[in-house]
Amino acid sequence: QVRLVESGGGSAQAGGSLRLSCAASGSAYSSYCMGWFRQAPGKEREGVAVICSDDSTTYADSVKGRFTISTDNAKNTLYLQMNSLKPEDTATYYCVADGRGLEPNEYNYWGQGTQVTVSS
Repeated sequence: QVRLVESGGGSAQAGGSLRLSCAASGSAYSSYCMGWFRQAPGKEREGVAVICSDDSTTYADSVKGRFTISTDNAKNTLYLQMNSLKPEDTATYYCVADGRGLEPNEYNYWGQGTQVTVSS
């Protein structure tokens, strides 16, 4: 049974920071790539960052230089460090596993999501 549980969402002011965590269980953590997607109200789900088993990372242009994806293999946990937050980063953030790239249709497993709200 694959399970992804996000935590760490919340509210921040523009320019602030938040760190999201995703605890993975089952075979999710051994999948080729894991990552983070987000969906804002009225908008399509979009890829934010992914990290693969070869330690390669891919970021959306909108978050490059501000967000960092990482893993802690000992804890089977995926992280997303978000710095220099902007109001447009406001969205529900989802942890994903077993896929490739930044296209949502490529991933088989999704967490329940955690809300991030950035105020100006």
